[in-house]
Amino acid sequence: MYKKILPLLLILLSSCVTVSSESAPTDAPIHFVTSTLPPTKQGLTVPTPIPPTATATLDPSAPTPTTNCRDSAAFVEDVTIPDNTNFKQGESFTKTWKLQNAGTCDWKGYTVAFASGERMDALDSVPVPETAADSTVDVSVDLVAPSVDGQYLGSFKLLNERGELVPIGIEKTFWVKIVVGEASVQFGTTNCYYTTNAEYVQQLIDRINQARADVGRSILTVNPKLTAAAQGHSLDMACNDFFKHNGSDGLWTGKRLLNAGYTSTYYLELLAFGLPGDAMNQWKLDPLQWDNVINSRVTEIGVGYVFVRTSSYGGYWTVDMGRP
Repeated sequence: MYKKILPLLLILLSSCVTVSSESAPTDAPIHFVTSTLPPTKQGLTVPTPIPPTATATLDPSAPTPTTNCRDSAAFVEDVTIPDNTNFKQGESFTKTWKLQNAGTCDWKGYTVAFASGERMDALDSVPVPETAADSTVDVSVDLVAPSVDGQYLGSFKLLNERGELVPIGIEKTFWVKIVVGEASVQFGTTNCYYTTNAEYVQQLIDRINQARADVGRSILTVNPKLTAAAQGHSLDMACNDFFKHNGSDGLWTGKRLLNAGYTSTYYLELLAFGLPGDAMNQWKLDPLQWDNVINSRVTEIGVGYVFVRTSSYGGYWTVDMGRP
């Protein structure tokens, strides 16, 4: 009986109990987790790192930025070689101008460059000495007279450090004007090569007459005999390198005037050197000479001018005035 009951019990138990069988755990593969930034809170922004900016380094060879200044120049005078100076063919000479820095820029790195006309072997450009605003400077160019006789004019221009034109007053250029083929005169055994300048003579006559008009004096008329006497004495002074009223032959003013055919016994003589403006300034500094310039009794004038490069003063003036 027990043998029959035991299988039945086993069947009943198996129907009431559920046996869960799990397989033994196996070795799981190893996973490497890459860390990430945690999510940011809403409304917050994580700043993005800004790489450092490069610091600019100035190149010492680079040009200095130009300040806001104004370029301008003014012509003052011809220091050497007045207009219409005579030269021999192929003769070398140096032309010098005096310019004023009339702007507000200091001149640094400025040049004088050939512009047009007869080059006369001039370089393309020459440096200008450094010049502060409102100062003057002498600028020079080495030249050679052409090999053919004639009149020649060469123009030059002033350029700033950027190569831009600097105006000379209302002009764009300044110039040298020469004559190839000198006049000469013989004194003893020596030939004197000289230059005359009709433009300068007229300028001085105009200045004298203006000075006279300013004080109510009459305008002087040109007398050819006075002119001949004055020109002869200027030639004598320039070629023989002296500066006085007595000529190299010992003749005084009155005798020279008589020899030129001027017979009036009332006359005055003025001497000077340099340019027309120089002559006027020299006389203004001497009250006695200035009284002669504005003398109320004279009515006629003759002016002589001769330039000799090898002389002590360059250009020599003689002004003879009289009343017929």
